[in-house]
Amino acid sequence: MTIRYIADMHFDHADIIPYDNRPFDSIEEMNDALVQNWNRVVRDPEDLTWILGDFCMGNAERWRELLGKLNGRKSLILGNHDNRDTVNAVRNLLEDVSEYREILDGEQHVVLCHYPVFGFRDHYFGWLHLYGHVHASYEWNVTENAKRLLQRLYVRDDVCRMYNVGAMMRYMAYTPRTLEEIIAQDKENE
Repeated sequence: MTIRYIADMHFDHADIIPYDNRPFDSIEEMNDALVQNWNRVVRDPEDLTWILGDFCMGNAERWRELLGKLNGRKSLILGNHDNRDTVNAVRNLLEDVSEYREILDGEQHVVLCHYPVFGFRDHYFGWLHLYGHVHASYEWNVTENAKRLLQRLYVRDDVCRMYNVGAMMRYMAYTPRTLEEIIAQDKENE
């Protein structure tokens, strides 16, 4: 079983294309690319993908349709655009639904939340944090600057290891990624 992560897919959200400057001409094109990219990498039915919020702007029927198109097992960390009543109606299609979760991916402790959390558990003892919400925006720049300030404060670069797994991030490329891929891409972008 492989674990992957992605946030801010925003299926059926027309305004997200110009907001993120996404490379799609329509919602249909974006939705199709998200499904194709997902299924290209998630091939084993036992693979688990953590969706870190803002999955879809549609109703429960639309969520069911989209979740049914996506390979593997799925868990959801709730985002600000995930309607709670809709999520409750499709809960049986998801392995787990929560606001926040601490998991083990191999030997690595990982804190999952839709929002960036600077003082996440054991951030100075090797844990890391995956988040979304801030897109590739000025808020992400602020988040990255705050992360660097904390690393300088502790004079170590293994402190406050936080990674934005928003679909629109260049290293995510609208595709669920493994922890190893996310960390490797982040190092490459430094």
